[in-house]
Amino acid sequence: MNVVFAASECAPFIKTGGLGDVIGALPKALQKKNVQVSVILPKYNDLPFQIKDQLTFLKGIEVPVGWRRQFCGIETLEQGGIHYYFLDNEYYFKRHGSYGFFDDGERFAFFSRAVLEALPHLHHKPAIIHCHDWQTGPIPVLLKAHYSNHPFYKDLKTIFTIHNLRYQGVFPKQVLWELLDLSELYFHMDGLEFHGQVSYMKAGLAYSDCITTVSPTYAKEIRTSFYGENLEGFLEKKSPNLYGIINGIDYSSYDPCIDSEIFTSYREPAGKIENKLRLQESLRLPVNKDIPIIAMVTRLVDQKGIDLVLHVFEEIVRMNVQFILIGTGEERYERAFKELAENHPEKVSANLYFDESLARKIYAGSDIFLMPSQFEPCGIGQLIALKYGTIPVVRETGGLKDTVLPYNEFTCCGNGFSFTHYNAHDMLYTIERALWFYRFQPNKWRDLVHNALKLDYSWEYSSNEYKDLYRHILQNKVKELI
Repeated sequence: MNVVFAASECAPFIKTGGLGDVIGALPKALQKKNVQVSVILPKYNDLPFQIKDQLTFLKGIEVPVGWRRQFCGIETLEQGGIHYYFLDNEYYFKRHGSYGFFDDGERFAFFSRAVLEALPHLHHKPAIIHCHDWQTGPIPVLLKAHYSNHPFYKDLKTIFTIHNLRYQGVFPKQVLWELLDLSELYFHMDGLEFHGQVSYMKAGLAYSDCITTVSPTYAKEIRTSFYGENLEGFLEKKSPNLYGIINGIDYSSYDPCIDSEIFTSYREPAGKIENKLRLQESLRLPVNKDIPIIAMVTRLVDQKGIDLVLHVFEEIVRMNVQFILIGTGEERYERAFKELAENHPEKVSANLYFDESLARKIYAGSDIFLMPSQFEPCGIGQLIALKYGTIPVVRETGGLKDTVLPYNEFTCCGNGFSFTHYNAHDMLYTIERALWFYRFQPNKWRDLVHNALKLDYSWEYSSNEYKDLYRHILQNKVKELI
């Protein structure tokens, strides 16, 4: 079973968010299940020099982009039995950053077509192309339109995974013929048409053999108007082939027993104390093991529930807590947290940048991890927090609902605290409840931390689900599985 992952990022090569973590970890887990996986990525200019230095040039090809033909160099690197292929075109990718450019429609039209053109030159002929997010959405429709009669591509299957439906890659109608070389036959409500424009996300949804997303709850939510981003009706129509598989995290990277980035390794709740004290010291907060630390490792965007936090922030700090944040995002949110840190220097540490090493120290040294998202397809932060014994307080949405089970003090079941409505005072009450257990039920809190440290949110289970899905796709039995 040979599968090619086509994606716009992959840790540790290039990463801007959770997509990079998934593409970095899932192929490794599938390899252990005897699934042969390769990964195809753009060769960005930001690729670390030590990675560029290891790449081997495989072949130069030409790629049709509308009426033009563009050069594409195929370079490769093998790690852990996985072949990684980097598609090189300096005009499209030799620039700082991955997305957000005026010509992203052309850049990822090129990349999608280049993936298909590169397939005959890979080390293994794939049976399935697994496409991830809008940047690879055109691949299934290009396969159908331009390659279906070619013997090499005849039985090739496609899966499309939605990592975040909000980002859809919507471009003017002319990209249909100018970049994708497609006729008006593909521009309709069941094809690429999206409010008079072309949606790369919708291309993947419309023409792939199967659609997945990154949690079972999110698979249901995106078929409703609140979460559907104007695609809920289309996704409802596609629901027989829509499947939710929860993301995992890579325990060879995220594990407090072996993590060299944290202050000291640990496997029991008591081991967190040293990390907490040294975290307080390093961030110039009062060093006191009895003061609970509430942490956020997040992008500062409205999706992440930042408005809720700011609305009741003064009430939070009056609970005699320390609040630590690391992340970047919208300027209005960065400015707000900067002012709060200046107003409460002994209670608030706002680190308005991203540093992986500090983020891990925050996971290890904090007591409560706050994630009040407006929506969250899966979420990685709460899974890392649990692995480091930091108890999550989350809103019940998407993958947060699937992975954080509300604590019941009578049955002692659950691994965190959650609230249902997107409401600041519901969040505040839930934080108060968590703090009550921390302060007045230390034995129960210690049990919560101990149980969190033992939870398994690795890729072990989810990789089995993907393997089953691949097998059923190859046997044309997807609907039976779902």
